[in-house]
Amino acid sequence: QVQLRESGGGLVQAGDSLRLSCVGSGITFRNYVMGWFRQAPGKEREFVAGIAWSGGSVTYADSIKGRFTISRDNDKNTLYLQMNSLKLEDTAVYYCAADYGLGRLQIPLSLHEYDHWGQGTQVTVSS
Repeated sequence: QVQLRESGGGLVQAGDSLRLSCVGSGITFRNYVMGWFRQAPGKEREFVAGIAWSGGSVTYADSIKGRFTISRDNDKNTLYLQMNSLKLEDTAVYYCAADYGLGRLQIPLSLHEYDHWGQGTQVTVSS
């Protein structure tokens, strides 16, 4: 059974930092492209960041570029999202997702390309 479990969300003030984690089980984690998505109330789920199976390629949404960093530790089956300089508009439920992609450096931006999803972790940024 495939499981992706996010953690690390919480309530912070604007300008603060948070690090999200996503632990995968039931899959050969290193074979998957991993992504972070987020969904704010009343909005569609949107791509935040993605990382290739080897960590050799990353992609970011323009809205978070320079503030967020995605990384992975394949030995620990864990995906990370370091979020700095958080803004009010970063408030959302953050989801990690996995797309089988051994050997592929291209990172899908569409949520429809991803095979497996976590339950999400809430990030709330207050002023």
